[in-house]
Amino acid sequence: MTLHENEIPADETLVRSLLEAQRPEWAGLPLSPAGAGTDNTMYRLGDHLLVRLPRTGDTSRSVRKEQKWLPRLAPFLSCPIPEPVHAGTPTDAFPLVWSVHRWIDGDDVGPDTVRDWAGLGSDLAAFVQELHRVDLMGATRADGLDWYRGGSLRPCDPWVTKSLDACRTAADSGLDVDALERLWRAALALPEPSGPQVWLHGDLKPTNLLAKKGRLHAVIDFGGLSIGFPDAEHAPVWDLPPQARHAYWDAMDLDGATWTRARAWAVAVGVSGISYYRDTFPAFVAECRARLRAILTDSDAR
Repeated sequence: MTLHENEIPADETLVRSLLEAQRPEWAGLPLSPAGAGTDNTMYRLGDHLLVRLPRTGDTSRSVRKEQKWLPRLAPFLSCPIPEPVHAGTPTDAFPLVWSVHRWIDGDDVGPDTVRDWAGLGSDLAAFVQELHRVDLMGATRADGLDWYRGGSLRPCDPWVTKSLDACRTAADSGLDVDALERLWRAALALPEPSGPQVWLHGDLKPTNLLAKKGRLHAVIDFGGLSIGFPDAEHAPVWDLPPQARHAYWDAMDLDGATWTRARAWAVAVGVSGISYYRDTFPAFVAECRARLRAILTDSDAR
């Protein structure tokens, strides 16, 4: 499945060739698809490894970030996170950096794997609080840790407005796009975020969370790792059921302005995801629509 115009294809034959050239001791291990997101394609390698290949040159920066910073962050986090064990180098066949990580056992977070949604919301809040307390170790946004979701909402207004207009024109599944735009503009009217900048995961949606024994077990996919203001970190809670969302809100105990900006980030990612992936990634578009419907429901209830 190709999602981007500048995407570099990757399949099992390519992965085998990369391993034969760079890690021949792993080249004979069983290899099978292990999912694909908007930025990366994954293959399980044997019982204990995961190959992670960026789709485009733009997302290869994320691979370098993970290779550099995940080993430094892991000792400060009680929840398992990916462990890079090989930094793959570009080749003629695949001109991007790539990674091999240690495989993490667990199931995708969802209704079949989570027994206690309120507990999962509390677990996620504990992880976020823990990550945000980790020392920056001298890193700054200038070190390639400047993902847009850690900054201000205002520079995003042109593309968010364009995405809102696209959703309005397409009459997306009964979404009240005018109400979503009001929520977006309410956040733009607030003062800019202030306070210390922190480490951010950047994309804590359910597909980046693993469950074990019904509770949160691991957090994966740190491609959005950055340093910045924490508002956008809270946006994916609208992807979770209300019980998890409310438990997260209670545990985080954040002020109203932070929640308003977090909700605006959730709107931004939702409408832009629908607009960009409408014809190429229907499953992701469905996730975006569900997120926006949850935002509108919460907005009506509050």
